[in-house]
Amino acid sequence: MRKWLWLNLLIITPIHAVEYLDHEKAIAHWIDSEFEVSTLTRAQQEQELRWFVNAAAPYRGMTIRVVSERIDTHKYEAAVLAKAFTEITGVHVVHEQTGEDDVIKKLQTQIQTGVNLYDAYINDSDLIGYHFRSGETVPISDFIDGEGKEVTLPTLDLDDFIGLSFTTGPDGKIYQLPDQQFANLYWYRHDWFSRPDLKARFKQLYGYELGVPQNWSAYEDIAEFFTVHVKVIDGERVWGHMDYAKTDPSLGWRMSDAWLSMAGAGDVGLPNGMPVDDWGIRVIGCQPVGASVKRGGALDGPAAIYAVTKFVDWLDRYAPPDAKHLNFTEAGEWVGKGNIAQQIFWYTAFTRGLTQKGSPVVNADGTPKWRMAPSPKGSYWEKGMKLGYQDAGSWTLLKNTPEDRRKAAWLYAQFTVSKTVSLKKTLVGLTPIRHSDIYSEVMTQKAPYLGGLVEFYRSRGRDVWTPTGTNVPDYTRLSNFWWQYVSKAVEGKLSVSEAMQEMATAVEDEFQQIADEKKMTCLPVLNEPKDPAYWLNKEGAPKAKRNEKEKGVTLSYEEAIRVWN
Repeated sequence: MRKWLWLNLLIITPIHAVEYLDHEKAIAHWIDSEFEVSTLTRAQQEQELRWFVNAAAPYRGMTIRVVSERIDTHKYEAAVLAKAFTEITGVHVVHEQTGEDDVIKKLQTQIQTGVNLYDAYINDSDLIGYHFRSGETVPISDFIDGEGKEVTLPTLDLDDFIGLSFTTGPDGKIYQLPDQQFANLYWYRHDWFSRPDLKARFKQLYGYELGVPQNWSAYEDIAEFFTVHVKVIDGERVWGHMDYAKTDPSLGWRMSDAWLSMAGAGDVGLPNGMPVDDWGIRVIGCQPVGASVKRGGALDGPAAIYAVTKFVDWLDRYAPPDAKHLNFTEAGEWVGKGNIAQQIFWYTAFTRGLTQKGSPVVNADGTPKWRMAPSPKGSYWEKGMKLGYQDAGSWTLLKNTPEDRRKAAWLYAQFTVSKTVSLKKTLVGLTPIRHSDIYSEVMTQKAPYLGGLVEFYRSRGRDVWTPTGTNVPDYTRLSNFWWQYVSKAVEGKLSVSEAMQEMATAVEDEFQQIADEKKMTCLPVLNEPKDPAYWLNKEGAPKAKRNEKEKGVTLSYEEAIRVWN
């Protein structure tokens, strides 16, 4: 156990002697009115919040600014937790929300200009490859041991965070503190899949049981079944597939957030495949050496072309016509309309919106008509590979933020993940980060109403649904290529093969530019190009073309969720 994890609530000692006057009233008010559920006792909550009062004393009256993307968890932080922290400590917080792409742009601008725009960022751990290479980020583990020691919560309990491996670099340092996590999982209408008439009809047509698909062939059959053969349920037009493809950055997330890994484009190995990861990038050690097949990468290989071809084909044939014009947020809410049979990967960040009584997808007793389960695997997937993506939005401190402001922001960051408030935040946003919260009795009671979310986070699946890894040297610069090139295939401007070849070339050009700038460690060193057959005939990625339409395989829901374990 790390030396900073001497976490015992009973040994908290004040940093500064202060009078508990209005602070005491604020503590009592917030525990009674908002933080009524916690894995801590009330006395332990009071003691934890008093520590914040003492630690924040030197920064009282200061206004700090932080920024995050716009999801339910961060809305709660901005509207409730920022106010609570201000009233309890006297440190004012402006918690701004914006689009995920804009968060990354703001972080990049602060690094490039040296101007302290924000005192802390909640950005995805997808940037871990940049954070550990660039030298611009303060490693959280160094901060806790050094300048931030006196403002680090004794009850922070890093070992309790389920996503800490996602924010740890190859050097063993922790670069970010997880604030929220959500996964992309298979979503389907359990009530429809359970109907005897639909089950019998599906088996007659396809020769196997209607159930949770285990491979892409089964998913495709089910998509065809509901879209082409069933068509109408309870007087409403229904669709067998849902996705989104608007030409904007969120289309890129759809692809880079492990679409290729589900198809099987990368190598065996967790968290991201080694030496070829789920972006199709090959590394030697920590140095990227290629993305194209001719350099040993897989971004334009048969598995990647198969993956994007299915993405485009399913959109055209089985999704509502509107799907091509929707972005991430709009599509995530669409399944709540009640006319979608399944979605191959659906972000659990939208769970809360599908649990409201009166919704077309919720029963009268509040239980869901839907379930989430492991996503089906593509034809190139092999045992030992990652299967899906998990977002880990995490607190990030930059070196060009003044030390006093960094310390004050660190206090707020810890408050938003503290055990006093984390269970309530989990219930609001359904993006759990702590082992203790997931296994609490409160979550056990909530599980029947969340359609498999609790079962996922109590399983090993939470460790193998992983974010973008360290092979990606600069997520900010490279992530834009996904939507710029995949959109050309969606719009028919290029074939899928042409789009992926152009993208692989663009990624490698960017690698070379990063290498020429010499501003990072573990710089790209591109392999010399070879005949693609040289790499395709070797074991592992890039993989030669396979049979891409194997027989469909399904499982019951109960059998399917056991896959997570």
